Amino acid sequence: MTTEIKVPSLGESVAEATVAKWLKQPGEAVEIDEPVAELETDKITLEVNAPATGTLAEILVQEGANVPVGAVLGRIEEGGAQSAPRPPAEAGPSLSPLARGEGLFSPSPRLRGEGRGEGQQALQRSGPAVRKLIEESGLDTARITPTGPGGRISKADVIASRVPAPHPLAPSAPVGEREVRVRMTRLRRRIAERLKAAQNTAAMLTTFNEIDMTEAITLRERWREAFEKKHGVRLGFMSIFVKAAIVALKELPAVNAEIDGDDIVYQNHYDIGVAVGLEQGLVVPVVRDADRMSFAEVEQAVAGLARKARDGKLAIEDLSGGTFTITNGGVYGSLMSTPILNPPQSGILGMHKIERRPVALGDRVEIRPMMYVALSYDHRIVDGREAVGFLVRIKECVEEPSRILIDV
Repeated sequence: MTTEIKVPSLGESVAEATVAKWLKQPGEAVEIDEPVAELETDKITLEVNAPATGTLAEILVQEGANVPVGAVLGRIEEGGAQSAPRPPAEAGPSLSPLARGEGLFSPSPRLRGEGRGEGQQALQRSGPAVRKLIEESGLDTARITPTGPGGRISKADVIASRVPAPHPLAPSAPVGEREVRVRMTRLRRRIAERLKAAQNTAAMLTTFNEIDMTEAITLRERWREAFEKKHGVRLGFMSIFVKAAIVALKELPAVNAEIDGDDIVYQNHYDIGVAVGLEQGLVVPVVRDADRMSFAEVEQAVAGLARKARDGKLAIEDLSGGTFTITNGGVYGSLMSTPILNPPQSGILGMHKIERRPVALGDRVEIRPMMYVALSYDHRIVDGREAVGFLVRIKECVEEPSRILIDV
């Protein structure tokens, strides 16, 4: 009996995906629900699981091909293992040798599963986009030094390993040999399209303020151990900013609104997107109904979504429907920036690096931990007075977190 492997539902408004990688080859045994392929959509990379136990009989769509929802990717023959030839490339659209990862590099034995060790373990811990880039490059993972969190291989590690160190006496290599052309992923293309669309359609402005983080740091240091012991998650600044943003959004609802044609839609719920930077691009998973959550529940939700993002396990539902976004460039050392709106939202809050600097307090000067914050907003909905007032309210709540608890 033959069972078809089909493209699953990709979520609302997503009708097409790209076959990023086949995890099994024809003739290999597969178990039911075992991942056999990876698909890349505009938003996420997801795995396609085997619908039955048996042998992968044939692959009908090659890597790099675009496929709609419901398309047949391959077939599984139920029963014992059998050899099956890989189908010709005409099953999918024609790709150049460069797009297929051929010509520049040849696959290494380690990437074909012939080697094991620390490099292979680091490869398994890395994200789908990094694994795909390594395979396309044909690099030996034993020669890549992982610098990512948890021993993961980052995109920068792969790129660094692909550029050979020049011999001291050798002449400089031609420019053409020092370049590697990699096709832009669907996620990266989608990010580019959305950011450019935001600039083209919204009347986007940014306003700034600064926050004295003394009280927030004191609060975190005082309750850090007890909080983590009770709730199993670290007490960070994100929950404070999420809660402060909700206070400000309730007082200034235009920042939580969006334009739909000739209408302004005011949202009476608070689904806060939290930007997460990955090797393959920026994703914004959403904390649903954050106004109904405690500080601990916000931290747990943010940590869980960030973990799913790093592991490539975000679902479409995790990324859709946000009403307001918070992004923290401070984790990368950014002192100040102008974040770009996440359409169709009308506001995004940018957090930045905490920097100790002199501050005038009355008639004296003290060294205080200060953070610049930025609000980018759609001037078609939000007036300057509302934008400035929003940041002032954020400043008040973060500088005195007790305001959030007693609602003043």
